[in-house]
Amino acid sequence: MNHAVAAAREAAILIVDDAPANLGVLRQMMSQQGYQTFLATSGERALRIARRVHPDLILMDVVMPGMDGLETCRRLKLHASTAGIPVIFMSARNEADDVVAGFDQGAVDYIGKPLRMAEVCARVRAQLQIHSHSGGHQEQAQRLRTIVDSMAEGLMVIEPSGRIQYTNPACSGYLGYAPNELAGYGIADLFNPAVTGECLGYFDSALNDPGGTARMGAREVMVRQRDGTLRAMDLTLTPMHVSEPLFIGLLHDIAHHKQTETLLERAALADSLTRIANRRHFDSFLELEWQRAVRSGEPLSLIVLDVDHFKLYNDALGHAAGDLALREVAAVLDAHALRPTDLAARYGGEEFVLLFAETSAGAALALAESVRAGIEALKLPNPRSPTSAWVTASVGVATIVPTQLDEPAGFFVAADRAMYEAKEAGRNQVIGVDAGNRAWEAVKALMSL
Repeated sequence: MNHAVAAAREAAILIVDDAPANLGVLRQMMSQQGYQTFLATSGERALRIARRVHPDLILMDVVMPGMDGLETCRRLKLHASTAGIPVIFMSARNEADDVVAGFDQGAVDYIGKPLRMAEVCARVRAQLQIHSHSGGHQEQAQRLRTIVDSMAEGLMVIEPSGRIQYTNPACSGYLGYAPNELAGYGIADLFNPAVTGECLGYFDSALNDPGGTARMGAREVMVRQRDGTLRAMDLTLTPMHVSEPLFIGLLHDIAHHKQTETLLERAALADSLTRIANRRHFDSFLELEWQRAVRSGEPLSLIVLDVDHFKLYNDALGHAAGDLALREVAAVLDAHALRPTDLAARYGGEEFVLLFAETSAGAALALAESVRAGIEALKLPNPRSPTSAWVTASVGVATIVPTQLDEPAGFFVAADRAMYEAKEAGRNQVIGVDAGNRAWEAVKALMSL
C-alpha cells in the first residue's frame, strides 16, 4: 500500500531501548493499546525524535551504550520543548539507589525488568491520565486567557447591541487604547455608519436564524483609532453560542501584512542547491498563508517529505551524485506547486516541504501520492537501499482549518509525525493526519468562565 490515512491515536509514545527485541514487544503492546509509537535505539536519537514529534510520554531503558537513559532524561529536562514530557524508566537495576537516581533525573516512574506487560500498560495509562489532567480549572482559565492575550490579531467580544464587552491587548494596542479601555464602547465608535449597520444586521440575522448564519468573511474596513485617525484593517465576525449571545470580531492589520510581503521579496528566498524555496522563505510563507486561512476559514495542507536512505546513497555514489538527486527530487515537488498559494521548499538536508492553501485532506493525500510516485519514477539507482532499488521518499501529510488560537508549529509537528510513521511503516509511502482544532471552543470556554 502506497498511502494510508493514520487513525486517530490516544497519545504518542517514544520507546527508547538498544535491544531490538524489547523494542518490538513494547511497540506491539503500545500499538494494541491504541497509542502512536516512535522508536529510538540510542539516547542521541531519542533526543532528536522527542524535539521533533513532542511525544506524550517516553518509555526509556536505563542501561544503553554511549548516552545512557539517566543522561538522556537529564538532557530532556534541560530543553524547553521536552522538559514537560513524562519519562518512565525501565531497568533490571532495581536497587534503591538506582531507582532514586532515576527519579532524581526527573522520571515520573521506574519499572523493573523483566517487564510485566500488563503492569507497563497500567503505569503508562496512569501517567498519561495524570499528565492530561494536571491542570485545574484556574490553570486552564489562565492558559486560555494567555492564548487570547498573546494573539497577534485584534479580538473583540461584541454584544448583539453592538456594545464591546472585551478586547485583547492586540486590539487595544492597534487602535491606541489602554488595555480593555474599549469595554463599554460601541462599534459605532470605531466604524462608519455603513459598516456599523452591516454588523448590526449580521447580528440580527444570527439571532433570528442561529443555524443558518455562518461567519461574516473578512472584509477591509477603516477603523477609527483613539486619536481620530483611520486605519485599514480586515474585519471578520463569528457568532459565539454560549450562555448569552455574543460575537467575536477579529481585526487583522493589513499594513503589517503588506510590509511583511515587501520584506520577503527583498530577502534571499531560494535554496542555492535545488533552486526551490529555502527554509526561511517557507517559514515566512507559512505564516502568511496561515493567517489568510484563519480569515477565510479554508483548509491548509502541509506535506513533509524525507528521502529514504539518503546517507546510503551518498556513501555509494558520492556527494556530487547526491546533489544531483536532490535537484531532481526538488523538481518533482516544484512541478506540483502550480498556484501562487502553493510552495515547494527544501527544509534542510534531504527533507522537503510542500504547502497547499485551500486544499482538503483528500486532495492533499492525492498530491502527496503523486509526488511520491514521481520521485520513484525518476528511477535514480540507490544500490544500498533496503527499501527499493531506486531513490524513494517517506511522506507525511497534515490538514487543518486554523483559527487564531492554533499554532503553525503544532501543524508542522503533525505532518512531521506522519512522515516518521511512514518511515517506521516501511518507507516509500504516504501517511496523512487531519490536524483538527478546537480553537473556537477554547474562546467560548474563556468567555463563559
